[in-house]
Amino acid sequence: MVVQRTLKREMTEETSTTSHLSVAMTTMNAGEMNATGRNSMTSSSSNFEFYSSIAVVVIAFVGIVGNALVLYALFESKQHKKLILIVNQNALDLFSSFAVLVVYVLKLCNIYLTGTLGYWLCMLLLNENVIWGGTNGSTINLAAITVDRYLKVVHPVWSRKWLRPWVIHSAVAFSWLAGIGYNTVVVFLTSIVINGVCYGYLPDTFVSVLQYRVYLGWYIVSFYFVILAIFIFCYGRILVAVRRQARVMAAHSAAGSSTAQTQAQAQAHHMQSNVIKTMILVSAFYAITWGPAFGLYVVGWINYPQVTVVDSRHYMTLFVGFLYTCANPFIYATKFNPVRKVLKSLIPCIQQ
Repeated sequence: MVVQRTLKREMTEETSTTSHLSVAMTTMNAGEMNATGRNSMTSSSSNFEFYSSIAVVVIAFVGIVGNALVLYALFESKQHKKLILIVNQNALDLFSSFAVLVVYVLKLCNIYLTGTLGYWLCMLLLNENVIWGGTNGSTINLAAITVDRYLKVVHPVWSRKWLRPWVIHSAVAFSWLAGIGYNTVVVFLTSIVINGVCYGYLPDTFVSVLQYRVYLGWYIVSFYFVILAIFIFCYGRILVAVRRQARVMAAHSAAGSSTAQTQAQAQAHHMQSNVIKTMILVSAFYAITWGPAFGLYVVGWINYPQVTVVDSRHYMTLFVGFLYTCANPFIYATKFNPVRKVLKSLIPCIQQ
């Protein structure tokens, strides 16, 4: 259906291509409304896009190395079986970083798209399908980690009864399938190739302005405000529960019950607190780095179709958003004890 629509536009609407692209370039999308190809922008815009792409490639490379090292440390420290969702978080961020590297290197090559190969390059890579599939999956998994921590700390009895391994593995599978599957459907319905240029997430491919606003509004609410609400509620309740547990343990210590069991509980409590602090930082960093991009999406939703977003603001917000995937490994490396110990062991000049 998409191929037929593309061919029809190229063959029967050649005279209206300029106006079509004018509308496309002045509207907003839920992931990124991008154009990749020759002569797609003015000289100044093209230069800014070029240097922005170089910066994104550097970020992606750092993200690949960092997430790969954290995954290695999680397996080396034998934490991968205990922290399945956190392992999956780093795997998704590694996938997203690799996708960003591949896609933006292809963008820098400025390929003129023709034929079947050009069509599939657009649909699978140049419209950033794989990037946003991994990014959306990472967001879903981050929410799953938050809920998992909340249940284990605030409702420990209930979690031991119902949070079976198959539930955790189902959450892992859902984050991949939902993130990539949902995004693939969207890009196939909203991406086209015109005159060798790949246009992704075109708002004017929607039936009406109302349909576009419903979709964009759903995306903004689901992938930012709902996620933010989950962070605030769950970690707020977790911090209250952890403080209560700390007071109880302090009372036991004061009573002189320094048994081996109490010491084991204290160690488990410390480990749990370490994980919670790490994930709070990761969640806060998500809210901060992706806030500007979603703020620009809100502006586009309000002003559609008048507002222009394919400019420096657009690329700057995406640049900041991609920092989330790149910087996450540094949070794990500095705040999560098992990961920090393994990574320190890789540096010869640092003694444990």
